Amino acid sequence: MTNFAISAYGLRKSYGDKVVLDGVDLAVEQGTIFSLLGQNGAGKTTAVKILSTLISPDPASGSIRIAGHDLTADPQAVRAAIGVTGQFSAVDNLITGEENMLLMADLHHLSREQGRRTTAQLLQRFDLVDAATKPASTYSGGMRRRLDIAMTLVGSPRIIFLDEPTTGLDPRSRHNMWQIIRELVAEGVTVFLTTQYLEEADELADRIAVLHNGRIAAEGTAEKLKRLIPGGHVRLRFTDPVAYQSAASALLSAARDDESLALRIPSDGSQHELRSLLGLLDASGVTADELTLHTPDLDDVFFALTGGSGVTEKPKETVR
Repeated sequence: MTNFAISAYGLRKSYGDKVVLDGVDLAVEQGTIFSLLGQNGAGKTTAVKILSTLISPDPASGSIRIAGHDLTADPQAVRAAIGVTGQFSAVDNLITGEENMLLMADLHHLSREQGRRTTAQLLQRFDLVDAATKPASTYSGGMRRRLDIAMTLVGSPRIIFLDEPTTGLDPRSRHNMWQIIRELVAEGVTVFLTTQYLEEADELADRIAVLHNGRIAAEGTAEKLKRLIPGGHVRLRFTDPVAYQSAASALLSAARDDESLALRIPSDGSQHELRSLLGLLDASGVTADELTLHTPDLDDVFFALTGGSGVTEKPKETVR
């Protein structure tokens, strides 16, 4: 049985008549990056706050376990196993970066020596040594986010919740943050990431869930989610007009582009469909000079699931 770092079943949260989470199921494997996508107000931050013990789920919620601990029965054990970096920085602007780190070490009850050693190691790792003695108010957005995550790591958490960690960062700082996240996972840390940047989820996440109207609209790997949306196709290009005509005769469903000698065949990109296509070409004795697989991107998936007609009436689709 898979050992999940995070598992939640029937997660619910309402504020009066407003339902924010309406029976959300989540399962995150250890040592992976799980990304929760959703529009503003979809409930991403509410989910993070519940899973990190900052707020309580509704009593009607099912089982929630974090790092093997029951969230309701043993919240203290959950807190000891996790780290949280929220949308808004926890950095104190009135003190230096080093002092922020040492304060976090005190909160984790590290000895003075251990706290200083951990602080020095993390400042080095996050390229903050030169700025360590400067007030945090002088830091750039990227530096503040790096310091924020460094503070989160003081307690050596095995699960980290990153709630939109790159919002407002410039592209270079965003890519630096991506590298930090990859390094954490390479060390065995589990990352639960919420983001509005579809490129970010596509780049980082092992699995992605799309949250819409309080429910998970779809879940799976980025590549498999893309295959849920129509529009995928295989493009075959030829340099020999005779080979092109032979392929067009064999592939009656293909859309022709006689000018560029190219055929476009609808496909979900699956191994089965590609094998069938190549089999038809082999049987016709035709070899394409170029084969390109095109699939919808995460933007297409996101808009189809959160803005398309009737999306909320469809059952959850899980791709494994």
